[in-house]
Amino acid sequence: MREASRRAAAVYALPALAGLALLPYLNFRANRIVSGDGVMIWSPEGGAIIAALALSALALGTVWARAQALRLACALGALAVLLWSVGQGAAALSAGAPEFARVSLGGGFWIAAAFLALAAADAVARMSLGAWARIAALLLPAAVFAVALRAGLFDALSILREYDTNRDVFDAALGGHLRLVIGSLIPALAIGLPLGWACFAGPRARMVILPALNLLQTTPSIAMFGLLMLPLGALSRAVPALRDWGVGGIGAAPAIVALALYALLPIVANTYAGLAGVPETMRDAGRGMGMSRARLLARVELPLAAPVILTGIRIVVVQNIGLAAVAALIGGGGFGTLVFRGMGQAAMDLVLLGTVPIVAMAILASLLFDVGIELTRRGGAR
Repeated sequence: MREASRRAAAVYALPALAGLALLPYLNFRANRIVSGDGVMIWSPEGGAIIAALALSALALGTVWARAQALRLACALGALAVLLWSVGQGAAALSAGAPEFARVSLGGGFWIAAAFLALAAADAVARMSLGAWARIAALLLPAAVFAVALRAGLFDALSILREYDTNRDVFDAALGGHLRLVIGSLIPALAIGLPLGWACFAGPRARMVILPALNLLQTTPSIAMFGLLMLPLGALSRAVPALRDWGVGGIGAAPAIVALALYALLPIVANTYAGLAGVPETMRDAGRGMGMSRARLLARVELPLAAPVILTGIRIVVVQNIGLAAVAALIGGGGFGTLVFRGMGQAAMDLVLLGTVPIVAMAILASLLFDVGIELTRRGGAR
């Protein structure tokens, strides 16, 4: 087991070091749209040779550490050194540079950060921590990162300068993205949970509902948005009062409807699977106690099926956090607004300003649902 753990750590640590050795960890550009010059972490311009040595030692420590807790500490320490070095390097490169000069994160940084994060996640997984402990393992480094961000360590990076320029747009995009995800989840649950029960209760219903939802799931998102524009536009013209609620051919309405349709299959399939997985002996015990069909569903079947149902909801939330970005193409708002604006302006840091929060939201949502799934599993076991 220890040898397997060491091999896994080497799989993550060695590519991280190779990425920093072969690719620039920062890029210096004359302005936000031109291609720039790569800066290696060990170069005189980078000025982070000591940080590079410390990072290398910590990364190799993840391979040779015997305890998983020490392996986790080494991986997180290497990430901290990497972040500190990019903050210091960006500040040094920006000093005395023209006003429009930009310092952005290079390929070496992204590769190293990704593999070190994977090394930390692997150590957490091998420690067999509970859900709350996994949340704490994420929140502690996140809190340290937030303090460093607040202290201005990364202010010289281009992505932070893009945020300062587009602060109002970013805030609106955050609110719009949450509205799309939550607004699509509520109707998906209201429709999907009863459909899942119908699939469990009747084989004939299952033979119709699941193939239809499979067809919806295979429809490309752009096509789905386009198909919904015509009926919703016609509906808003026929009932003008709906326009006050934002219903129209473009905007958030077709995006929410499309995301809700995409969410149905995981919810329905997992609801059916969860109910089908309830042991028949538990149902017999409930019936023996005189429970009605509705009470048996509420007191026995749903609590036991809850972990599987929550797993489907987790899939839906993470899926819709990503798909919501495409809604910007039809005026739906969300972080896709920043992504597509950055692509149109050839400003990759503006693209990152929209992409990084989407990834962070998906990771946070997944971890929170992990807690809920573990707690419901424990409750069902009792």
